[in-house]
Amino acid sequence: MADPFCTRILVPVDFSACSEEAFRIALTLARTFQAELLLLHVIDTSALAAFNRLGLLAVPSDAQAQKRRLRHHARLNTRRLLDSEPAKGVKITRLLAEGVPFVEIAKMVRVEKVNLVVLGSYGGRSDTLEKIFFGSTAERVVRTAGCPVLTVPLPPKPSRSSFVKGET
Repeated sequence: MADPFCTRILVPVDFSACSEEAFRIALTLARTFQAELLLLHVIDTSALAAFNRLGLLAVPSDAQAQKRRLRHHARLNTRRLLDSEPAKGVKITRLLAEGVPFVEIAKMVRVEKVNLVVLGSYGGRSDTLEKIFFGSTAERVVRTAGCPVLTVPLPPKPSRSSFVKGET
């Protein structure tokens, strides 16, 4: 018998609406393939460094306190996803990393022997200049993951006319 298509699915989340839609799709795939789901949040240390350079964190010790707050925020939000009704019955492992998101995602793919990455096509941050010069996290993951990557956009909002019966 051939090996199953995927046994381990990685879904990186930044808690944006788009990443939560990716989580929903990943749950469906995990159920379909009877795969383990790895839920990853990466604390973006490059953003913290930028805040420090801009003077938004008063002293270096504030950076450690900020990291603690971000870890706490990540634990609360991942717990919310894990406790959601759609997550029931799926084997999910929660992972937390610190660093540059696309680097940490690619590293997790190798370390955890992931077969498929499911992630939102865009996240909660809007680094317009960085995206112009370096690409989005999703684009970078596609280039560096070393396994299939499914990018998930937000579903289109239903138009008002689709709710009104009898209109053409």
